[in-house]
Amino acid sequence: MLKVFLVEDESIIRETLRDTVPWGQCGYQFSGEAGDGEMALPLIRQVRPDVLITDIRMPFMDGLDLSRLALQEFPKMKIIILSGYDDFEYARQAIDIGVTQYLLKPITKNTLLSVLREVREKIEEEQAQQNYLTKFHKEAQEYEQYARRSFFERMVAGQLTIQQIYEAAGKLDLDLRAECYTIAFFSMPPEGSGAADHYSESAARIRDVLMEHFLKYPEYILLRWNLTTYAVLIKSTTEGMEAQIGQCVAAVRSCYETWDSQLDWYVAVGRPTQRLSALNVCYDGVSRLWAYRYILPRQHILTEETVGGLTGTGGDSGLSRLDSSKFNPQILTGIMQSAQREEIPGVVGEFLLGLADALDSKLFCNYLMLSVRFTAAEFVTALGVGQQAFLDSLSCLDMVGQQNTAQDLRRYMTEILMKAVELRERASSSQSRGMLEQAVAYIDAHFTEENLSLNTVAREVNISANYLSAVFSQEKGRTFIEYVTAKRMERARELLKNTDLRSGEVAAAIGYRDPHYFSFLFKKTQGCTPRDFRAGHGGRQR
Repeated sequence: MLKVFLVEDESIIRETLRDTVPWGQCGYQFSGEAGDGEMALPLIRQVRPDVLITDIRMPFMDGLDLSRLALQEFPKMKIIILSGYDDFEYARQAIDIGVTQYLLKPITKNTLLSVLREVREKIEEEQAQQNYLTKFHKEAQEYEQYARRSFFERMVAGQLTIQQIYEAAGKLDLDLRAECYTIAFFSMPPEGSGAADHYSESAARIRDVLMEHFLKYPEYILLRWNLTTYAVLIKSTTEGMEAQIGQCVAAVRSCYETWDSQLDWYVAVGRPTQRLSALNVCYDGVSRLWAYRYILPRQHILTEETVGGLTGTGGDSGLSRLDSSKFNPQILTGIMQSAQREEIPGVVGEFLLGLADALDSKLFCNYLMLSVRFTAAEFVTALGVGQQAFLDSLSCLDMVGQQNTAQDLRRYMTEILMKAVELRERASSSQSRGMLEQAVAYIDAHFTEENLSLNTVAREVNISANYLSAVFSQEKGRTFIEYVTAKRMERARELLKNTDLRSGEVAAAIGYRDPHYFSFLFKKTQGCTPRDFRAGHGGRQR
């Protein structure tokens, strides 16, 4: 119910209104009263009513001053002025302030009930519009957004001035105002297996829950970073940053432990900064930490404290967990299975940093180089690539047996792993095209169904929802929800132009249960209401 607060200095009128108006039947809860504006203001701040009914002439603080102060603090509040003075100047001031209704005394019960009903309908309409706008933004944000990612990439690369950052953020409807910032990466299933994993209910549920969590709070700005990684810009006060980071990590941990504890998950968090201009340093740090999900696969939370000495940031806890004498080639396999090409140089650099104590040994270096060669050759063979063809494409193999520096080893490993990942992506791309054709065909055949969703389509073509989301955006140049919405709006235009279906019937015919949300979306995407569109094309209405 909507809360209503009454301010009237005449006690008889106030008590009569309080006791005789059937507030509950009108959809209101009577939440308080006061005899003048001065007494009312602190109570209004406490109650936060949806509707304020106030007399205009009262001692200490009149209704106009009260209305002005109340609307400054609660701009969405609706105000009904009661006045015994038929004075145009009062009415003009009330209009200037933003009062919703101006009623002259004496006021009949039926008149007040009618006004209360109109005000309630106005509030409900505004709330519905706000809910629609929130839903629209959520749908838009839930999937990959190239504009956001491009902005984020330029910002963390240090390519934008502070003024340019705020200007670009404004165009993207991003609020960057905060005392403190940091960047977190978290993994999204599938992680570590084939790129086009089969559809999994638990993986889909994890994705949905995490998206809902990070899109719900204004302290987080979420965007896809690559196929299995999302980035979060965390904003907070300096004192509250530690708690925000803790909530971020806890959300990812809880989601995986609840829905599928067998899936690997990782969160990396950079060092907080109080300057937007220093986010590039924060990003460099979190990128280095993120590489350790391959090097320390059992360490799920990657921070300077948990990774420790491996990053050169202090401590030796990380180094002690990577015994260079027991190097495991499976680390290389994990990198080739799921790393993106742009990640390889950084991953190799951190990997060699962890082996720094053994790189003075020529014997160990040769062993490492041969391990990289043979592990990569075995990996590409499993992809269906001829081993000899793979080896012939490399220019670094003659480095084995030489006296190599750490920089030489880095170049050697980077070339081999980059080539292996390139071949994996090429094989995956061929598979993706066939999968995407199936997905688009299914969408085109079912876009008018209300329950159509990313998970529905992913289940139909038997791939992970996360993979479908990424590939769809990459190949089609628009997100899944943008594609479905465009198909529905195209059909809506046809129906509005060529039939006499009502707007609500058109909405139902293209998959929207709520005709008001359909009208909102139509105006948002087409630039006019369904009624105006139909009128402009000579369509019929009934």
